[in-house]
Parts: sequence; C-alpha cells; structure tokens
Amino acid sequence: MTRKGFWVVLSLVFSLVLLSGCQKDADDANRAAATPCPTVEPANTAAIETELLRIENDWPRVIKEHDAEAVKRAEADDGFFVYPDGSVGTKATDVQDMQSGALSADSWELSELRVTVLSADAATVSGRSIVKNGKYKTPDGKSTDISGQYRFIDTFARRNGEWKLVAGASVPVRSPGPSASPVLTPTPTTVASPTTRPSPAASASPATRPSPRIAPPRVTVSPVMRPTP
Repeated sequence: MTRKGFWVVLSLVFSLVLLSGCQKDADDANRAAATPCPTVEPANTAAIETELLRIENDWPRVIKEHDAEAVKRAEADDGFFVYPDGSVGTKATDVQDMQSGALSADSWELSELRVTVLSADAATVSGRSIVKNGKYKTPDGKSTDISGQYRFIDTFARRNGEWKLVAGASVPVRSPGPSASPVLTPTPTTVASPTTRPSPAASASPATRPSPRIAPPRVTVSPVMRPTP
C-alpha cells in the first residue's frame, strides 16, 4: 500500500482481540474452556492468501497510475495507517495522495510477502518494499525523497464478504555499516595496545629489576657478614 509498513504492535493487539474469545479463562473455576475457535479449512486458507496477495501485488500499479479508485476499494473507511516518518493517516489521506499525484516512483517493488491467516475473517500480510527514485510532494510544494527499503505489515478484515485493509505501518530498513562496530568486537586498543599490556618501563626498566650495583656481592663478601678469623 502507499507508504505501508511495519506496525507490529497494532497487528498484535488486533490479533489478540480477535482471538480473545478462544482463550481459556483461568479466573473462572466453573468454566473449563472458552468457545472453540472456528477452524479455517486449508482450501479457504489458500483462497485467503491468494486474494490478499493479489491486493498487495497491485499496489505498484496503483501508485504508478495514481489509481485513487483502487485505494477506495482496498482500504476500509475506518482504516488507520502509520507512515515511515512516524506520521499517521487514514483512507482519506491515501486517496488524496493518489488523486493529487503526491506519491510517485520510478520503481516500487514488493518482496518477501507473507500472509498469516488469523481466522476466516482476519489476516496480516508482511513484506518488504523497495522504492527507487521515490518522491513525495507535501502540500506546501516541497518534494521529499522516499527512495529506499521498508518493512511493512498490513492487517486485513473481511467485511460483507470483501477483504479490507484496516491498518498498516512501515519502517525504513537501516543498512548495516561496512564492518562490525568496534563496540561489538575487540579492537587493537583493547587487545595489543601498550596501554593494556606491560610496557618496557614496567618489565625491564633498571628501576624495577635488580641493578648490578646492589647485587649479592655486598652480602657474601662484606667482612661484617662473614665470620672473622
């Protein structure tokens, strides 16, 4: 979806609400278990996955063609979305972006898509977005570069027989540095630095080891220390 992504907290809370009726109630001694969860047949699961992947894989076309009508069909009227910069929006926000052409990109690729079916009427889709030469134009006319990679998660609910996007969020993927951080791996200053191993001044200096001028001869030769004739 437009500026989609990774809002794990929202998805988790939504999932827990949906499944709360299927959990055991430990506080009620007179109740052995809650109402059993409705199972989803494998065939239905496959159908759900196919439909949600179809919706997700259509987003690059929607963005390229600025298809506002597709956004209206896919998103729920009460949809709530968190964008990579931390701002939030609604279906109206996304429709306006499409209609105004505020969002554009030379290429918008999706990969690593994964559908998690929670029930017959709820599911999530997570994945990665790769945006090349992406631009977002703000209402004041300024253009922001949104090129890069993002992790996202979308939450879908079936309403009146149709799957609707009810929540979504994304975060940018931060590329690691070219090498491991010195904080995580030993550096020469902590392994072989003269400041951490004995220095010549401490191990071989005349001030710290016996000097020839104070050697034992004054103990074994001194007339004071050996018997007199």
